[in-house]
Amino acid sequence: MPTHTALVRLASAITALTCAVTVSAGPAGSGTAARSPVQDLVSPRTVPGAAQLSQDAHGVRFHTAGVADVRTGRPIRPTDRFRVGSITKTVIATVTLQLAAERKLNLDDPVSAHLPAATAALLPCPGDSDSDSDSDSRSPGCRITVRQLLTHTSGLFSYTDDRAFFRRFFGPGFTANRFATHKPDALVRTALTHPPYAAPGERYRYSNTDYLLLGMVIRQVTGRSYATEAHRRVIAPLRLTGTSFPGTRAGLPSPHGRAYTTTGATPGATTGNSRTADATDLNPSSAGAAGELVSTLPDLNRLFGALLRGTLLPAPELRQMRDTTDAYGRYGMGLFPVRLPCHRTLWGHNGEISGSYVQTLGTTDGRHLVSYRVNSDAPVDAAAERALLTAEFCPKA
Repeated sequence: MPTHTALVRLASAITALTCAVTVSAGPAGSGTAARSPVQDLVSPRTVPGAAQLSQDAHGVRFHTAGVADVRTGRPIRPTDRFRVGSITKTVIATVTLQLAAERKLNLDDPVSAHLPAATAALLPCPGDSDSDSDSDSRSPGCRITVRQLLTHTSGLFSYTDDRAFFRRFFGPGFTANRFATHKPDALVRTALTHPPYAAPGERYRYSNTDYLLLGMVIRQVTGRSYATEAHRRVIAPLRLTGTSFPGTRAGLPSPHGRAYTTTGATPGATTGNSRTADATDLNPSSAGAAGELVSTLPDLNRLFGALLRGTLLPAPELRQMRDTTDAYGRYGMGLFPVRLPCHRTLWGHNGEISGSYVQTLGTTDGRHLVSYRVNSDAPVDAAAERALLTAEFCPKA
């Protein structure tokens, strides 16, 4: 938000997190020998708590800093549920690519061929020549393709870039509007009140509208909601017991800590020395297929490990998922590369939603993974993130 089928291989993916977990915890800035880079993600006034779960051939390691709840002081636990924002896109992309592998759709199909007629009729067709102007706008004549939605090259305006919408539901108006219910087609209409960023395929521009539309494509193609289809194809087969699509449900499943917002905080809602307000309960339909998912750190590692190892997609579709050509090296399809100073390239996704930021990354073979999170939507220090990833993935000289 605002910023995956072989049964044999499933067995290994499901048991990948059964080894012992090594846990370290301590207050940020403790300076002890066991100090973890995750502690530098915590900020006394804006980021109460952070956690990191790493997995490789040596085992599973969990590090935490700060607190999950500023009122009780309880620490973040490995199985805590939290909102994962745009990591939802990885799941939506996986389901879409599975449908392509099953020949239920083609990535180069016009997206309007797989949308409800009322929504398809709204889509602009920038770049179409005058000779096409007499075609029926409700027919699959629009040049935006399924592929372009997956790679964020559709050119469609992101509804979360609408200033009034952002201020009302993610900014100062969050507290008053946090429980409002949003329909996907209404969010799309918000986006389409703005001109496109560019013609389809012309350039990369991250847009939450793209994945809202992919959620609608999944329903149109399968006859089931994206949440139902993702549970059937991804969540249930991998036994991601802490992962769910809440829909309009405002509360988080137990166990969970609290979530804290800075962009949605108001002076009357903040307390003490904190610049945050509690954002734990909210209606995530404002994010929908672009970012409503709830998960846990172990589930995220299991998900991305299975995906990167080829458990969820046939090899051709997985190659397409990691092909960043259309986005000039910046984004594939629900995955993006992160290149480290030690010349290693990781694959994964991050996610942000009111009260939460998370990133999951893994090596190309899915054997070495890390998921880390903070319980705030305050900007995370980029140098601290780089240091965490370098310590995890770059061998010491």
